[in-house]
Amino acid sequence: MKSSLRLLLALTLGLAASAFAADTKPAAPVAAYPLKTCIVSDEELGGMGKPIEYVHREAGKPDRTVLLCCKDCIADFKKEPAKYLAKLDAAAAKPAKK
Repeated sequence: MKSSLRLLLALTLGLAASAFAADTKPAAPVAAYPLKTCIVSDEELGGMGKPIEYVHREAGKPDRTVLLCCKDCIADFKKEPAKYLAKLDAAAAKPAKK
């Protein structure tokens, strides 16, 4: 009886964990990121170590992944996300240079 309850509990937790993981995936692949600089500070991405991948979530809109040069830029991004997302959209709209 105890092993049946343990099995049921393990299956329930496994299903809950997989459902949660499905909701937390980043929106866009980072490989297609249009900027080589931090969206907030304009510093070169990678100049301070590995860039920070921040997922911006807004109700009713798809999640957006932005790359930042450091953790300090997250707070600045959160103050004016529309400003920085517009900058990202403008960069994505430009044709790629060869």
